[in-house]
Amino acid sequence: MAAAPVWSVDPRSGKRRERVGVEASVGEVDVVVRAAWEARGSLADRGVRAGFLRGAADLLEESSASLVEVADGETALGGVRLRGELARTCFQLRAFAEVVEEGSFLGVIIDHPDAGATPPVPDLRRWKVPLGVVAVYAASNFPFAFSVAGGDTASALAAGCPVVVKAHPDHPGLSERVA
Repeated sequence: MAAAPVWSVDPRSGKRRERVGVEASVGEVDVVVRAAWEARGSLADRGVRAGFLRGAADLLEESSASLVEVADGETALGGVRLRGELARTCFQLRAFAEVVEEGSFLGVIIDHPDAGATPPVPDLRRWKVPLGVVAVYAASNFPFAFSVAGGDTASALAAGCPVVVKAHPDHPGLSERVA
């Protein structure tokens, strides 16, 4: 069976705008998730993660005019609303970058050893670590803030987790461009 085509559709007219791609098969999704798992080491360095998040915000802002145009063409939400949502998304990306650099999200606790205590206290250290790949399911009504580069994706990347996004079918062209 051939993969189903994915079309960008104008909600105002119901007409197809462009063919964006084809739906991924189960096997293709498996390959992508495994590749994300293998890429997790590239997110180990907090400085790299913070730079990646800021760079994503910069790229979104640089492309804002074309992104808003595509988003409006697929959602009919209007330029004012979409520009505000895109600004919010860029703010979120930069805010998470600051949190990554600051580091308190790691929840580091160090209990120093005390051999004289009864019973003796060992050297105990705890901090939060990323667990693995995060799946993000994009929302239809927030094509920037709860989609490919939105808060769920930003927070997972900030924590050091690779992300695989299931784009929403109502804005596939925008999702492809943002990715």
